[in-house]
Amino acid sequence: MTGPHAHRQQMSNSSSITQFLLLAFTDTRELQLLHFWLFLGIYLAALLGNGLIITTIAWDQNLHTPMYFFLLSLSLLDMGSISTILPKSMDNSLRDSSTISYTGCAAQLFFYFFCASAEFPLLTMMSYDRYVAICKPLHYGTLLGSRACVHMAAAAWATGFLYALLHTANTFSLPLCKGNALGQFFCEIPQILKLSCSHSYLREVWLLVFSLLIVFGCFVFIVLSYVQIFRAVLRIPSEQGRHKAFSTCLPHLAVVSLYVSTAMFAYLKPPSFSSLSLDLTMAVLYSVVPPAVNPLIYSMRNQELKDALWKLMTGLIPEAANCPSPSA
Repeated sequence: MTGPHAHRQQMSNSSSITQFLLLAFTDTRELQLLHFWLFLGIYLAALLGNGLIITTIAWDQNLHTPMYFFLLSLSLLDMGSISTILPKSMDNSLRDSSTISYTGCAAQLFFYFFCASAEFPLLTMMSYDRYVAICKPLHYGTLLGSRACVHMAAAAWATGFLYALLHTANTFSLPLCKGNALGQFFCEIPQILKLSCSHSYLREVWLLVFSLLIVFGCFVFIVLSYVQIFRAVLRIPSEQGRHKAFSTCLPHLAVVSLYVSTAMFAYLKPPSFSSLSLDLTMAVLYSVVPPAVNPLIYSMRNQELKDALWKLMTGLIPEAANCPSPSA
């Protein structure tokens, strides 16, 4: 069937879709409940870890620096991304279901893509912050003033919003005629494109390719920044100075490596390596694990952040010593 009538038939098939079927991790009821409790633990750990970092940075005046401002923004994005996909997956496991509504799928795709698209430019800015702090310390206050940091973070968030809006609108404008089953546990653009029956899906493919080129450009900038950083650190005569410099750089480098390696393997692996179990595992690694472990990575080697966290959790507020007692 070709011509206008075929196009109308495709559109009617697409408009008749009211829900999508997500890929379940298992059909066994006991394992579904295990999946629920496992994801609940990861989700609560991510909320607790990122929430503590956000609260600590906002509370401690000593952490009101560009590095921690960007870290606060990263924690907000991590909380947003994991809150977009895990609650629905846990709900489906608890109810022995695999459905998500059409509008729910669109909303999930938009918010996840927004957080993911904003996160990598933000990681790039964090590498620039470390580069300026270590390689150009005398110009740090000029190049990374409070106004510049706000503008950079706002640019990252605006980029994520525009990219998410563009990709979501373009993806859900495609006619779908190959069913409603997605081969993933959350709504993802490549899985929806597989359901399209129109060559117009190539438009979205080119948009994804353009997005990957932007990400690659950011990755090259991060690599070049760290080449300069390591050269500068190795020239520091003091071992304590080198250790302090590395302690502020290695957590960021670890986060970037985890983010890039899992995403690249998931999307660039050969088709012969593809299987449902492997695809699900890789999706968990690049969408669920980073938001949960990022707070641990950043606080593990950062003594300044650990001290502030300890003061916050024990209630040892430094300013309290200077406040007069009620009986005074």
